[in-house]
Amino acid sequence: MSSPSAPAPFGTADAPRVAVRGEARLEVDPEIATISINVSARGTDRRTALEDLTRRNAAALELVKSYGDAVEKLETGSFSINPELTHKGRGERIRAYHGRVRLTADLADFTALGELTTRLSDLELTRVDGPWWALRPTSPVYAQARTQAVREAVVRAREYAEALGTRLVALLELADDGSETSTADYRPMNVGYGGMMRGAAAATEAAPALDLEPQRQTVHAHVNARFTMAPPTL
Repeated sequence: MSSPSAPAPFGTADAPRVAVRGEARLEVDPEIATISINVSARGTDRRTALEDLTRRNAAALELVKSYGDAVEKLETGSFSINPELTHKGRGERIRAYHGRVRLTADLADFTALGELTTRLSDLELTRVDGPWWALRPTSPVYAQARTQAVREAVVRAREYAEALGTRLVALLELADDGSETSTADYRPMNVGYGGMMRGAAAATEAAPALDLEPQRQTVHAHVNARFTMAPPTL
């Protein structure tokens, strides 16, 4: 008994194929914003640098945590304490110690974001970078984009079939061509370092909250689809 022959790769006269590409592009508001918090300390001996760094890190953590549910995630990314050597003299002498702690925080409440960034930058030797706007990995927007891309592929294939005076018969293949999120060219905000010393008036006045405008996110989705058509009359 002979084995069935493999289908022709490009269809036949009795079962012509049509291959199309479906695309979707959605612009939506971001769901989260990420900021980077860099806490620093400097001292002439290691113990002083560590104590100052520990105190400032605790103050930054306490401030971020005080915003409760507005902060979805708070993580410590890195810690370092390293000596600064003098460049004069024959021997290796330590001039000072530099300590750094890097924190990252994800916020979903953009109203609290502007206030938090300015309050953080008002702390001693604390630098804030960001925000970086994004969608959550589980955002339903990705599924919406994929669904729209599939529908676009079906509509496009049907238009080709109708142009030949025929109709689609069956779906042979649907391949996900990948999806990606892209945004416009963006330079992160650098709030800067809080001052080491402040006057009495500056110490009691609250820093004004930054007015941050969320950056729209663009989601792309692409699919490749192949269909068979009923034989057209040419």
